[in-house]
Amino acid sequence: GHKRMYRIIDFHRTKDGVVAKVDSVQYDPHRSARIALLHYQDGDKRYVIATDGLKAGQMIENGPNAAPVVGNCMPMKNIPPGTEICCIEMQPGRGAMMCRSAGTSAVLMAREGDWAQLQLPSGEVRRVPNKCRATIGKVSNPDHDAIIIGKAGRNRWKGRRPHVRGTAMNP
Repeated sequence: GHKRMYRIIDFHRTKDGVVAKVDSVQYDPHRSARIALLHYQDGDKRYVIATDGLKAGQMIENGPNAAPVVGNCMPMKNIPPGTEICCIEMQPGRGAMMCRSAGTSAVLMAREGDWAQLQLPSGEVRRVPNKCRATIGKVSNPDHDAIIIGKAGRNRWKGRRPHVRGTAMNP
């Protein structure tokens, strides 16, 4: 397949209280979603998974004091119930693990004690700790499943070799 450069994605989003400007939303060959390059005000640059509707020039923020707007990452105890969220941690500090694929999102259904209830894209209702972080919004590139490959050569560019069913071969 075609050579690919790996972009390191910040799944932890722990840079709290520092406002970041979205420099650009880019294609990433290693995932179905688009990625956004963030320029933090302290000079740091990081890639994150872009949410649907994120535009270049937009300002986003991480942390418990951030507003619940698209692109911001915050602990679930600070997110209003009924909000669509993505890039969800399963254990505090471990980084985003759920809802990272193109067009996916979960809904924060309720909070009870130290737990938050999420409805995942599969319909499963799951409990995760309130301290876990999530990004507000839906992952970008929702039309990913509508892509038509069109020819075998396009799969070869991706590094996928053809496979032949054994029953289709001459015995």
